[in-house]
Amino acid sequence: MPKNVKLRRPFLIAIVSLIIILVIWGIYWIVAKNRAVTPRAGAVAVGVATVRMEDAPLQINALGTVDSTYTATVRSRVDGELVRLHFREGQQVKAGQLLAELDPRPFKAELMQAEGQLMRDKALLENARLDLQRYRQLLEQNSIAKQQVDTQASLVKQYEGTVRLDQGNVDNARLQLEYSRITAPISGRVGLRQVDLGNIVHASDTNGIVTITQEQPINVFFSIPEVDLTQVLKAYRTNRNLAVSAWDRENRHRLSEGTLLAIDNQLSTDTGTIGIKARFDNADSALFPNQFVNVHLHLGSQPDAVVVPTVAVQLGKLGHTVYRINDNDTVSLVKVKTGATSGENTIIEEGLEPGQIVVIDGVDKLRDGSKIRIVNRAISTEEQQPATGQTQEPAARPVENAKTETAGASSGEAKTPVSPNATPSGHAAGGRQ
Repeated sequence: MPKNVKLRRPFLIAIVSLIIILVIWGIYWIVAKNRAVTPRAGAVAVGVATVRMEDAPLQINALGTVDSTYTATVRSRVDGELVRLHFREGQQVKAGQLLAELDPRPFKAELMQAEGQLMRDKALLENARLDLQRYRQLLEQNSIAKQQVDTQASLVKQYEGTVRLDQGNVDNARLQLEYSRITAPISGRVGLRQVDLGNIVHASDTNGIVTITQEQPINVFFSIPEVDLTQVLKAYRTNRNLAVSAWDRENRHRLSEGTLLAIDNQLSTDTGTIGIKARFDNADSALFPNQFVNVHLHLGSQPDAVVVPTVAVQLGKLGHTVYRINDNDTVSLVKVKTGATSGENTIIEEGLEPGQIVVIDGVDKLRDGSKIRIVNRAISTEEQQPATGQTQEPAARPVENAKTETAGASSGEAKTPVSPNATPSGHAAGGRQ
């Protein structure tokens, strides 16, 4: 190999290595610069709400199931052919109302046989009593042996037992005939019939003829977490008729109003919850057995409570925190002590003062000291509706006046940057579920 080629090879390798190093360094510098600039790219758009002081209604929200007060499967107590039905599917019936009839002829025949046997044995008993009376008169005249009198007295007792047995057979036959007429054991709504006319029904049939569920009154069963138990028990000791309301699946329309009926006697170790049952009159039949409803348990109210929307409260390593807006359009991470839930709001026991402004939307993009820009989330082409079914109020704080109003609120002036009932899009409002 020529000498000049051997000399150029190390030189070329050095140049190529230098170029590769420069390219790698350039890529790393560009990526690092972009990462450093991204957090300072601009202010974070957020929605806000004002910290308020008010009499906060205490309420616990839960998911419940409507449960019939009584449910009965109507079965025949005797075997026989189904010959008549006296109800319509879905009809409301009263307790004792005739629902169906079996063929009564076999039961009438058994009753007739039992009554005939009873009449025969009654006649034998009457004759034995007359003979006993005559034997006793003869015994007084020493015209008959005492053993014969005693034998006749025993025969009378034997016939008395036979008559009593016959009377039981008659009563049983009459009861079997009565059972051929099937009546409603409770008042309520009948379901779909399980047997058609002409079929032989048995007392051992599992499905029975029809099912009746009582709907007026009706119960709703729901569970609350263990952390809420103390609050519920305290309110229950004060008022045994705590108000309970049932709402539809979307939590928009109230279906019925009732009262707390009972609290279970032990917590579930599997779920950490305790069962509660409430009773509703259900006069308009708005609640239906096995229906899922949202339950609002009302526990009274807490006067002069400091409240913020529940969506403003975050749970992290520091505990419960909120982002409070400062005068210079930045936010501070504030640790707070939370109290009970009041509808869509949470009571703040320590950490905030009335009139301060907190972030309720865009919290996930914030850090302590982040620059913010307040926007009105309520302005959209389609109006948003809150969970309670009430019309959502638009935010009252314009974007262009955000800085001025923020400073005023921080100094204690009564400013209203946003409706306290406004729920930002993408956040779940309401109490504990």
